[in-house]
Amino acid sequence: MKTSRRTLVAAIAAAPLAFGLSLPAFGQKKIVLGFSQIGAESEWRTANSESIKSAAAESGIDLKFSDAQQKQENQIKAIRSFIAQKVDVIGLSPVVESGWDTVLKEAKAAKIPVILTDRSVDSKDTSLYVTFMGSDFAEEGRKAGRWLLEKVKGTSGDVNVVELQGTVGSGPAIDRKKGFEEIIKSEPRIKIIRSQTGDFTRAKGKEVMEAFLKAEGKKINVLYAHNDDMAIGAIQAIEEAGLRPSKDITIISVDAVKGAFEAMIAGKLDVSVECSPLLGPQLMAATKDLIAGKTLPRRIVTEEGIFPMEVAAKEFPKRKY
Repeated sequence: MKTSRRTLVAAIAAAPLAFGLSLPAFGQKKIVLGFSQIGAESEWRTANSESIKSAAAESGIDLKFSDAQQKQENQIKAIRSFIAQKVDVIGLSPVVESGWDTVLKEAKAAKIPVILTDRSVDSKDTSLYVTFMGSDFAEEGRKAGRWLLEKVKGTSGDVNVVELQGTVGSGPAIDRKKGFEEIIKSEPRIKIIRSQTGDFTRAKGKEVMEAFLKAEGKKINVLYAHNDDMAIGAIQAIEEAGLRPSKDITIISVDAVKGAFEAMIAGKLDVSVECSPLLGPQLMAATKDLIAGKTLPRRIVTEEGIFPMEVAAKEFPKRKY
């Protein structure tokens, strides 16, 4: 039996559909998104990267993903590579806030729009990016401060706080500190007696907490960590020093990753302020809107909550990261 050429072409075109695959519209090329990620310094960042990769695959967007290993120079190289490859959109989660103008001007000159995710940049020229999507870090700090005010209400005596800051110069570290201090200044008894970067990592959080304990010992009443990974590292240091986390030292942290919920269920962490890493679907939607010629809002804020130890066991099964 002879098969006509037209029938054969139709059969070939239909073949992917038989396997549950879809084809782009005839002549329509895939959107190419170049994304520069900070690294893999924490549970949060790993979940963030996975969200972006899976959302790109589901959206049919060609993702060029670059891991900067927490180095700004690697991110700048990645952006220049994306410009050379003529990607359609650049996504950037900047490791620090300053030092981006030159490379972002290069992207603008190449007419490639830039979307900032999770962290913003400190630039007077706001035309260098189209939108910033992510959390309100200052509000996260305020939530942590309000929880502590409520915790110490009705008690007497000084409340000595040690603070594990995030990466120096990063948006979350700057704003989580600022927001927390803005709230606790209303209660003069609460004093930050030590503050140092733990670089958002578990190992550095443990190391710095060990130094705090050697310097201040039992004077420490509260630990405020800018992320859960540092808090979990600090819990190890507290236990190794013969103290009881949550009992001897109240522990407040930010992110609300699964590891924090496990620590809360174990009675070792008092509260975690949510910072959702699941920005992938929002980023892909924004990328498609840009290519379609739509105007994006300048700021897209993620909605988030706060989880004290008492609700951890109930909320844990719902966590996606």
